[in-house]
Amino acid sequence: MAPAAATRPTALITGATAGLGAAYARALAARGHPLVLVARDRERLAAAAEALQGAHGVPVETIAADLSTDAGVDTVIARIAEGEGAAGRLVGLLVNNAGFGTKGSIARGDGAAQDTMVRLHILAVHRLTQAAIKVMVPRGRGAVITVASVASYLTSPGTVNYCATKGYQRMAMESLAAEVAPRGVYVQALCPGFTRTEFHERAAMSMHTIPGWMWLEADAVVAASLAAKERGGPTVVIPGALYKAAVLLLRFLPRWAVRLMSGRYRETRRAVEG
Repeated sequence: MAPAAATRPTALITGATAGLGAAYARALAARGHPLVLVARDRERLAAAAEALQGAHGVPVETIAADLSTDAGVDTVIARIAEGEGAAGRLVGLLVNNAGFGTKGSIARGDGAAQDTMVRLHILAVHRLTQAAIKVMVPRGRGAVITVASVASYLTSPGTVNYCATKGYQRMAMESLAAEVAPRGVYVQALCPGFTRTEFHERAAMSMHTIPGWMWLEADAVVAASLAAKERGGPTVVIPGALYKAAVLLLRFLPRWAVRLMSGRYRETRRAVEG
């Protein structure tokens, strides 16, 4: 066991076997945090747990759960709410990372996939966060990090519900932070831009038109998130100077201008992708 594992709070990470979730798991294990990894794939969970335990010597629990279902969310809530847990480890950090993207118009798109996105990005995040806050506030410590997106500031044809659900995540975390910060609990909305993960491939999105200088590395994004957590702020974390400047511009542009820019960008992407 890593020397700090006895004192570091246990971190529960959703979507923990790939992308930013896996990067959080690596970074937190390296800091000595015991982990609870949540994902759908049991085999990938087992492989991730074995690798992290071998590399860092921290305790790693796994929970196979589909967070787009009530049963899956209930399973994870039970682990958060059980306090000391089966292994005697309190969950002191929740990382809401599970999520996915789709492309295509609402009129022609997969309605079931859109429903799943809303359940995963909104209902699951709400329920898990509420469960965590209920045990953190009485203790006067803890942290919740939700992986939102720079897309939360956009109006983007073709990714309507992605932008909308990420907007919910960002605004919910901002409001929650104001509510629980005086009680000793830190809340963060992480809003990265384009990040090199499996995300776009899984969504069948062709990203070859995006120049290299617009891409962020997953480990660097997580490092920025955890550095902000250690400082106790800010609540909204936007990694990278480019995206900080872009969000600043988006916040002050009139909404019609944001819609116009988003629409033209989407038309360019559609022409390139065919």
